[in-house]
Amino acid sequence: MMKWTLIVGGILLAVVVLALVVGAMLPRDHVASSRADIPAPPDSVWSAIAEVANAPKWRDVKSVEILSTSSEPLRWREVSGFGPITFVQEESNAPRRFVARIADTDQGFGGTWTYDIEPAGTGSRVTITERGFVTNPLFRFLSRFVFGYHGTQEAYLRALGKKFGATVDPARIK
Repeated sequence: MMKWTLIVGGILLAVVVLALVVGAMLPRDHVASSRADIPAPPDSVWSAIAEVANAPKWRDVKSVEILSTSSEPLRWREVSGFGPITFVQEESNAPRRFVARIADTDQGFGGTWTYDIEPAGTGSRVTITERGFVTNPLFRFLSRFVFGYHGTQEAYLRALGKKFGATVDPARIK
């Protein structure tokens, strides 16, 4: 029994070490984009994205707390199943572009999400581009090979489509 425990423990340790080595060789920074057509005009889509306090009504977010005053750039904290993350608005160009940056510096990851909205037929085409970084080599490995860079974007776009009564199939474009 002890022999098998040592063998299994050794294999698990080797897997973790391999993941750390591969993660250390991966670039810290990444860019990923996903796109979906939403059956709503750009103004309506813009409002859904930019009115972050309403996110718990249509996204998988437990709560949103606005941290800024009206004289400051929009700053908010979202609480999801992964815990709290603080964001700050970097750009607001209604109804075409909204850019949010992770303001927390202790997460081990960060970056920006750019939401580009353009007319598409009677609705809108929404492209989300993440320009992110992951500092921890193990989490970098997991982000690249297990979780993927597009999963959260795709979930966001599906929720946005559902908010407007549609099932959307996001496309990975970068």
